[in-house]
Amino acid sequence: MLKSQIETILKTQVERTTSLHGGNIAQAYRVDLADGRRVVAKTSHDRNLHIEGDMLRDLKPHLPVPTVHHAAPELLIMDYVPGDSRMTPDVQAHAADLLADLHAVRGEYFGYPRHTLIGGLHQPNPPTSRWVAFFRDHRLLYMADEALKSGHLPAKLRDRVEKFAARVGDFIDEPPYPALLHGDVWTTNVLAEGGRVTGFIDPAIYYGHPEIELAFSTLFGTFGDPFFNRYRQHHEIMPGFFEARDGASRRDIYNLYPLLVHVRLFGVSYAASVDRILRASGF
Repeated sequence: MLKSQIETILKTQVERTTSLHGGNIAQAYRVDLADGRRVVAKTSHDRNLHIEGDMLRDLKPHLPVPTVHHAAPELLIMDYVPGDSRMTPDVQAHAADLLADLHAVRGEYFGYPRHTLIGGLHQPNPPTSRWVAFFRDHRLLYMADEALKSGHLPAKLRDRVEKFAARVGDFIDEPPYPALLHGDVWTTNVLAEGGRVTGFIDPAIYYGHPEIELAFSTLFGTFGDPFFNRYRQHHEIMPGFFEARDGASRRDIYNLYPLLVHVRLFGVSYAASVDRILRASGF
């Protein structure tokens, strides 16, 4: 079935299909074609792969991402990107150059013209004039409610998120402008070869504060000093991002969002990190 679909869409024969590892949300396959091309085919019963295709197409002018050949709700076909996810100092420096350029792309508001996805989950992006309100309502509170409904986030912890969200403006600042974000920069979503980034995959795009992107890149140890030393050559990182202020750094506060995503997707084990950040912030 998949083989015939690909052959019909790309108008060439499929020679080999190999399952790829790491697909928590969709099944992914490397496909070798008779005309010499190599593509990736993703399948999903959630019927949202067309959204990923749209996000990749939107990023294409600004960031190295796979070229999309077909995007439908249950099938996405895109170029295969060679490389692995070893984040050497040279790779990190190159990633910093690329993301700094992306973060220079300005939007008219926080959010996006349409809703997107993160980890296969709905990610709301209503146009919002202020970053603090957008982060509070459409990142923290929205994903806390989703995690609660899944049964993975305890109700008392969700209530503490709400109390913190009401005061989040005391901890984070408005950026100079809404910046275009990849939205899901962590190790396996960055591919590299020969000391250079070959592609970013699995985006979750919207216009927001670059600091939320920088924070997520540290949550699972993707980037370190080589990245941030180079990034600072392009954009200033204001004091308080790494250093704790009133008990928690802005990096920790921004990582509440991906942590809540992980609670929703993978279970209560990630709730301990949410609890730690809230306690450090006085909640």
